[in-house]
Amino acid sequence: MSEIERHILVLRFSALGDVAMTLPVVYSVARANPEVRFTMVTRPFFSRLFIDAPSNLSVIGVDPKDYKGALGLWRLFLRLSRLKPTDVADLHNVLRSWMIDNYFRAKGIRVVMVDKMRSGRSRALKDKIRQKSFVDRYVEVFSDLGLKIPGSFSALPELSAPDDFEVRHPAVGIAPFARYLTKTYPPELMVEVIRNICRKGVSVYLFGGRGEEAAQLERWAGEIDGCRSVAGLYPIEQELRLMQEMDLMVSMDSANQHLASLVATPVVTLWGSTTPRCGFVPFGQSESRSIVAGLECQPCNVAGAPACPRGDLACMRELTPESVASHILSELASTKK
Repeated sequence: MSEIERHILVLRFSALGDVAMTLPVVYSVARANPEVRFTMVTRPFFSRLFIDAPSNLSVIGVDPKDYKGALGLWRLFLRLSRLKPTDVADLHNVLRSWMIDNYFRAKGIRVVMVDKMRSGRSRALKDKIRQKSFVDRYVEVFSDLGLKIPGSFSALPELSAPDDFEVRHPAVGIAPFARYLTKTYPPELMVEVIRNICRKGVSVYLFGGRGEEAAQLERWAGEIDGCRSVAGLYPIEQELRLMQEMDLMVSMDSANQHLASLVATPVVTLWGSTTPRCGFVPFGQSESRSIVAGLECQPCNVAGAPACPRGDLACMRELTPESVASHILSELASTKK
């Protein structure tokens, strides 16, 4: 089989931040291997991240709700097999993707899975061993498939801004929420961080999801001069554009740090139960922008947990609003966009 016939199926269904981390790698690999076709398979909403994709990269949105159970996955396999892939790059490595992988293996198609290093996680947490970056793990998958890996991605192109929005500089975007409590800076402390920043004449823009998050951020914006919420107001493409307009983004260990990185905006990340050692430092970001308490119990989990093992969330609460605001302002002063 000649190289020009190669067609690589790339699987990563969730979560938003993890899918965002695949984009720099997939774009770089596709551009470096123009003779190979690539098809990215992810959730429909996440597929909208793949803006200005290389011409040899297609993106398919798949809703897991439409393919439940073994029979559903068999139907998904049949759909994907009609694409006639020659290889499968499994960047997810979960039960759903394993079943699809096995169907393809049974047809003689090569499958390479990302190494999530599950067996070594307990020891890594206990001995505080730095985990390999997930971006590097994604790179390894394509390297194992014999592809060129140049690392050519820098950022998504300039996107279309909302017509009704004008950013006032200096501008700091803050995304204060994360999936787990143990990765979220306490809201009452974050409000004080925002007040401290706004007092310095910096415009703060709050990012978050629809519903309760948007309602809470709207309340904060109403209470603090110089603060505005954009949560839930715009489609993700325009939200990325707003992040592109920020001089600096502030995020938890959540999808927002990875989204901001796609548009090359500097990101300050607050870490709690997880730390940069867990392998989720955003693409292209300096680890010096990370804010970590440095407690002996950190990290206590690779991906976050619903509850703090100590019960006091000291990893977050020991980061005072004054110190966090000072770090943000210092990074802002050193940032030139």
